Amino acid sequence: MSRITQRRRVSHLVAGDATQRSETLAVEEPLEIRLGGTPLTVTMRTPGSDIELAQGFLLTEGIISGRDDVLSARYCGRPDGTNTYNVLDVTLAPGVPAPAVDVTRNFYTTSSCGICGKASLEAVRLASRHDPGDDPVRVTAAALTAMPDQLRAAQDVFATTGGLHAAALFDFTDGGTMRVVREDVGRHNAVDKVIGWALENGHVPLTGAVLLVSGRASFELTQKAVMAGIPVLAALSAPSSLAVDLAADCGLTLVAFLRGSSMNVYSRPDRIIG
Repeated sequence: MSRITQRRRVSHLVAGDATQRSETLAVEEPLEIRLGGTPLTVTMRTPGSDIELAQGFLLTEGIISGRDDVLSARYCGRPDGTNTYNVLDVTLAPGVPAPAVDVTRNFYTTSSCGICGKASLEAVRLASRHDPGDDPVRVTAAALTAMPDQLRAAQDVFATTGGLHAAALFDFTDGGTMRVVREDVGRHNAVDKVIGWALENGHVPLTGAVLLVSGRASFELTQKAVMAGIPVLAALSAPSSLAVDLAADCGLTLVAFLRGSSMNVYSRPDRIIG
């Protein structure tokens, strides 16, 4: 927990009266992911579950398709022998092609990549090895409305800092059991971590799964769900227009504004019972 949170002194003001007290903050540090020693990307994340994060990222970017595509993942030290645990080098298995040299310029997951609209939708459809539209899963509305409380109860670091996003996977091949929860300062990192956990445990494609995210449903998170074969994405906050377009195009059920006993279903409502 020491690298996940830190204590800081703050001035707390109430009606103009200041008191000094200690606050717990979520740690934010860079993680550089390398492939075979070559830098691939840098993400600002909460330390922890870094190998899951890297594997989830590689899967949702179409670089790997399964756990067997990764030979090893190790932290890299500094020349003086010290280790910050902020550089992770992944070695792909023999026969797995490395991405193009300019892959960092080709990622379509960021808002600054210059690809939008129909081009983005087609890019995800062509890259995904899984088709969530074929998944026959059905989920009751009551099960969905119960999920946010389960997620919040499992957000240990959020409870002390109030500063982290979260993602959880629910397995409806097993009655809707919550399988894993991950927290991170980046909503995309939290999703990569839970997908990386599923990859590590042989659950990809995530048939019969619901991915619940604590914030909004962006194009990027919807893309990650499609790439992992997740049939239902639920968000506590709003979706973006392109996220709805992608969900409809790929047959993914997109639920947003999941609050209390209500929700909005933007695509494939046939999966929601009651």
